Amino acid sequence: MIAVTWLHVAPTVIASFLASSVEFVEALTVILAVGSVRGWRDAIAGTIAALALLLCIVAVLGGALTRIPLDAIQLVVGTLLLLFGMRWLRKAILRAAGIIPLHDEAAAYASQLQTMRGQQAARGWDGVAFLATFQITMLEGTEVVFIVIAVGAGGAGLLLPASLGALAALLLVAILGLLLHRPLARVPENSLKFIVGVLLSAFGTFWAGEGLGVAWPGADWSIAALVAAFLVVALLTVPLCRAARRTTADGNAGTR
Repeated sequence: MIAVTWLHVAPTVIASFLASSVEFVEALTVILAVGSVRGWRDAIAGTIAALALLLCIVAVLGGALTRIPLDAIQLVVGTLLLLFGMRWLRKAILRAAGIIPLHDEAAAYASQLQTMRGQQAARGWDGVAFLATFQITMLEGTEVVFIVIAVGAGGAGLLLPASLGALAALLLVAILGLLLHRPLARVPENSLKFIVGVLLSAFGTFWAGEGLGVAWPGADWSIAALVAAFLVVALLTVPLCRAARRTTADGNAGTR
């Protein structure tokens, strides 16, 4: 069995934890709004049902990965992970540059409250509450499942650390939700997405290269170099986007 080095395990846990935290915070916002308006019993039941289904999916897909050659997994999953990470990083850069608005959990919570209040109250079992929390948990949880499987597919023995990172994120967000009973609006979500986008892009590049047979200099240490490279490029891109935005705005003002 291939030994799993700390250099693989630590970034795997961190990437899984941070990425999962973002998704769970977004799900928590809707769950809190539904529970506050429609009642907690069916809202929690929908959440638990979705989590149980997601765990089954992880178990099935995780077991299937062990029957596929590692280089094929690394190439396919690495490519998907790179695309997924670049999507997050692109949005985080555009938000940091002020081109698209920052995600506001407080506004999302208020909007969900208004939507739930517009639904007719149910007697007995509340299907609206159950389906609303089931849907958001499945939606955000599916992305978590993809992240866990993709991050864990990068090497032998990494699925467990990736799963532990996601589980830690779930427990932390759940505990904070129970204690605060309000959306985690102060969580620096865009900063988290920025960091996660960098990590996932670096992991995706490394594992896609591994699948293609690339001999990375320094072996696993190349992951740290890739993280640094993506981070530097992303940070340099933010002011460039801001400058382009100002130029466009000045040009539009001059044509009026």
